[in-house]
Amino acid sequence: IMLNGTAISAKEALNAGLIDRLVEGDLRQAALNYAAELQAPRRTKDATSGLSDKAAVDAALHNATQIATSRMRGQLAPLKIVDCVRACATKPFADGRLFESDCFFECLRHLGVVGGGTMGAGITVAALNSGLPVIMIERDHEALARGQANVEKVYDRLIAKGRMSLSQKSEIMARYRGSTEFADLSQVDMVIEAVFERLDVKRGVFAQLDKVLKPDAVLASNTSYIDIDEISSATNRREHVIGLHFFSPANIMKLLEIVVPQGAADYVVATGFALAKILGKIPVRAGNSPGFIGNRILGKYGDCAAHMMEDGATPYEIDAAIVDFGYPMGIHAMYDLAGLDIGWDNRKAVQGQRDPAERYVGIADRICERGWFGQKTGRGFYLYPDGARIGTPDPEIVALIEAERAKKSIAARTFTAEEIMARYLAAMVNEACEVLRKGVALKPSDIDVNFVHGYGFPRYRGGPMKYADSYGLARLLDDIGRYGQDDPIFWQASPLLAELVASGQTFNDLNKG
Repeated sequence: IMLNGTAISAKEALNAGLIDRLVEGDLRQAALNYAAELQAPRRTKDATSGLSDKAAVDAALHNATQIATSRMRGQLAPLKIVDCVRACATKPFADGRLFESDCFFECLRHLGVVGGGTMGAGITVAALNSGLPVIMIERDHEALARGQANVEKVYDRLIAKGRMSLSQKSEIMARYRGSTEFADLSQVDMVIEAVFERLDVKRGVFAQLDKVLKPDAVLASNTSYIDIDEISSATNRREHVIGLHFFSPANIMKLLEIVVPQGAADYVVATGFALAKILGKIPVRAGNSPGFIGNRILGKYGDCAAHMMEDGATPYEIDAAIVDFGYPMGIHAMYDLAGLDIGWDNRKAVQGQRDPAERYVGIADRICERGWFGQKTGRGFYLYPDGARIGTPDPEIVALIEAERAKKSIAARTFTAEEIMARYLAAMVNEACEVLRKGVALKPSDIDVNFVHGYGFPRYRGGPMKYADSYGLARLLDDIGRYGQDDPIFWQASPLLAELVASGQTFNDLNKG
């Protein structure tokens, strides 16, 4: 029955021992009557009589394996079914259920990706590399052709380096299909939306998906900042929606933030984690807060870096201190790599919600107003002549910063590398405390995993929370209090940090709890 998916009649099921009783008439009353006859709960999960004949079980499994390999060659599910029955016969009930769940998610074979830009193509490559077939949807044939080209150039680079053959590329691309019709996603198990980072655009895509997807399909948004509940409200199946925040390039970066909005069904969240496993990603659960875990914290220490830049440090001095600490690149080089226009769009989107009492540094806005968006335009905080991947300092940026500083009558001061990092990390850890306190991250180690695998935090330091424990939480709290004498709005110590210091606890104690 399981291997072939063959339906049988209720009478046949009764004779096979799969059901207990057939009744006519009032089904509910018959069920109540039967329950009363049983006298006590029947712990079916503890029953072992059907598996007591080990030789018969082994023979049945051997026979089923032969059927699956000979008559169903190339199909994944039949062999997984045999594995599940074997687990049933050899493992405790709870372990067997987990095994079956893992096998089920490994059989999810149909994935849709909406969007063929940098992120959409990267997600598609990650899925194709993991053996999943992918349908990519774009708005028109021209955009679809660009999307396919973005996918293929990843493999073409590997071929050029001798790390892949043409036949291997052809085998992978045979699992790829492109379309301009949302209706072609009607049978997929999961769709990942990876379109432009704007709420109205994403809501429009989700409204379209809601019309065509099968009832139990999972809808996921690849977004860095946007409220998943706002996106899911465009559908009639909000419990089927999650966020999947991939990091660029999505086919290489290991971190995957799985964003859980209100009311998300357990199986939908489990599907997100199962996909991460299939793709070889490191998943971290995140609550639905602006920026989730990583980008919310990044926003705070990014502001801290901007304050230091306006107060006298150049972006190049700040980046040098960060690299000396152990990061692969500084924050301004990272902004250039990601594209300064992304942050600019986000800042403009929340402009009306900004507290006028909070300090705001407009230097990045002035750079973007000149059309300098980073590597893709040849200049941002750094210069990238002739398509260079590593930037060089730009005297015009230094002059721009000095002009912005003069507008606010700020007298430039000198920052040592040690002071730059002390402030930078204090802002990072303090906001991480708020992420923990509000349940956006479940434990400090989740934040450490996030920053080591997604934001370049030096591995040998263990992550920001591990580092803070070694630095000393009382010392960190004192630093924040001292910085707050100049800017009490930005430098407000998290109540969680104060509680830990008062109780003599560390972040590692929270991990154990």
